[in-house]
Amino acid sequence: MEEPQRARSHTVTTTASSFAENFSTSSSSFAYDREFLRTLPGLLIVAEIGLCFNGSAFVLYLSATVVDASSVSPERDSHNFNSWAASSFFAFLVTICYAGNTYFSFIAWRSRTIQ
Repeated sequence: MEEPQRARSHTVTTTASSFAENFSTSSSSFAYDREFLRTLPGLLIVAEIGLCFNGSAFVLYLSATVVDASSVSPERDSHNFNSWAASSFFAFLVTICYAGNTYFSFIAWRSRTIQ
């Protein structure tokens, strides 16, 4: 036996929190953040983020490169040998680029922290 559906109210009750009332999205509230990136601590944070990104990308690409290079079979009769060899070469090239970028990010970060 089905129960009859109850009539629902057509009104909606909303509340506002005190946080939402005090929060302002005007450009003056974000002016400090824009100026912070131009200061020495702001530049250090950006440099540290770049250093962490480049360092983690280097480690991930290095592990992928080692796996890629170790999976190339030395048999020349294989159709995919040239593709695997080219893939390994470009993986090493990208890994070297990330290693260089990590080095330069570290040098830039180190020179800013010494000053």
